[in-house]
Amino acid sequence: MEQTLQALGGILLKAIPTVILLLILHAYLRAVLFAPLEKMLKQRDELTIGARKAADQSLAAAEAKAEEYEGKLREARAVVYKEQEDTRRRWLEDQTAQVAQSRVSAETAVKKAKEELAVEAASARDSLAATSSTLADQIATSLLAGRAG
Repeated sequence: MEQTLQALGGILLKAIPTVILLLILHAYLRAVLFAPLEKMLKQRDELTIGARKAADQSLAAAEAKAEEYEGKLREARAVVYKEQEDTRRRWLEDQTAQVAQSRVSAETAVKKAKEELAVEAASARDSLAATSSTLADQIATSLLAGRAG
């Protein structure tokens, strides 16, 4: 057993320079390769996170602008609809006024025509009355003259 321990001690003694070289290599690689690589990966992660945050902020700003645009569009539509409703209401009022004015004009024309008709009827009655008495006299004269002769 003692021999085994001595052999093992000899192997360990010979392995010390290899272990030291491995430790030096590890420190060198860590300083030269892994530290800058780790730094670069950290920067990349920070840039990625920053880009994501910027993208999220841009998206939020775009959504806010879209919402603002939709609000202004709704307001503009409301104004247009109100103007259309006002125009329609004014048109209906004008049309109602024109119908009322036409009705008044028609009633006036009918009244005037009735008055003219009444005047013409009275004139015709007077003319018939005057003509009927003249005709009656002529008929009576003709009948009396026809019996006498």
